[in-house]
Amino acid sequence: MAAGSLLAFWAVAFLLIVVPGADWAFTIGAGLRGRSVYPAVGGLVAGYAVITLVVAAGVGTLVAGSPAVLTGLTLVGGLYLVWHGVTTFARPAAPTSPASPADGPDGTGWGTFLRGIGVSGLNPKGLLIFLALLPQFTDPRAAWPVAGQIGALGLAFMVTCALFYLCLGTLTRTVLHARPTLARHVSRLSGAAMAGVGAWLLIDHFVS
Repeated sequence: MAAGSLLAFWAVAFLLIVVPGADWAFTIGAGLRGRSVYPAVGGLVAGYAVITLVVAAGVGTLVAGSPAVLTGLTLVGGLYLVWHGVTTFARPAAPTSPASPADGPDGTGWGTFLRGIGVSGLNPKGLLIFLALLPQFTDPRAAWPVAGQIGALGLAFMVTCALFYLCLGTLTRTVLHARPTLARHVSRLSGAAMAGVGAWLLIDHFVS
């Protein structure tokens, strides 16, 4: 795999990351609720790591070729995003003080981390993007195996994802920390956006 292919993939991946979606909504909510955005961002990255491993192992191709598995994945992922979005909308996050023990709705950074894995790892569109995108930037004639190339591309995506969402979450806390009313409105908007993404996944799959 040439360096140019890696750079081209990074450019495409960056454009996908900066487009607002479920990851944005989750990061903003976590930034308002917790003392640190690291558990949330770590969870998102871990979810994408799982997808990368699935695709690199060749399991992703089998999943993509099985309508029943894809339907189940879409149903679970879409419902999870709708549930999490509705919950966020009903209980909007408010800025917490540095001394506050809460890292999330359940009071633990570990819970936030696991929800982050769910947001990215259970998003069927994320899996399909990896299935459709990563193979296009691999070279079967290269000296190292395609699985290794997919791992390298996935790592580039995860590093970019981590840096961007760490900045987004930190900016959220900095800008909205002293504006609790605005913070609640932003949290409700992010929850509605997440629920909307989940509903769109379900409608797009079952209606089309």
